Amino acid sequence: MEQISLGVPRRIVDSLPDDSDAAAQDMQRAVEGIESRINRAVDEAESEAEAAEYVTDALERLESQLERYDEFVPELRAWGQSPIYAIAWRNLHADLMLQLYEIDWLTEHIDRERNHRLVEDGIRFGKR
Repeated sequence: MEQISLGVPRRIVDSLPDDSDAAAQDMQRAVEGIESRINRAVDEAESEAEAAEYVTDALERLESQLERYDEFVPELRAWGQSPIYAIAWRNLHADLMLQLYEIDWLTEHIDRERNHRLVEDGIRFGKR
């Protein structure tokens, strides 16, 4: 299986204020950590389907973080604070999700795994 390569899009870095070198570096380190963990799991996986399970877990964590940052935006505005960093992090998480979905060998497996989880959760929730 191929190594997965993720990155911080230039448009997200460019959306940060000019004095935000530290934020851009934090984003880069975060993406490197996510990429490293995913690649380690892919290397250890015995099949593409097994690798997709871990990537689906990563997608769910990214989605959760996206929602979390998205909730910060109106709260920061209500307090008179600039939400630019929350927006940038939200957009980064959304873009990372898109980057993962653009990997040809993973896409079908991810869709299958997510559908499996939806059905499994639906059955589990329906029995209660």
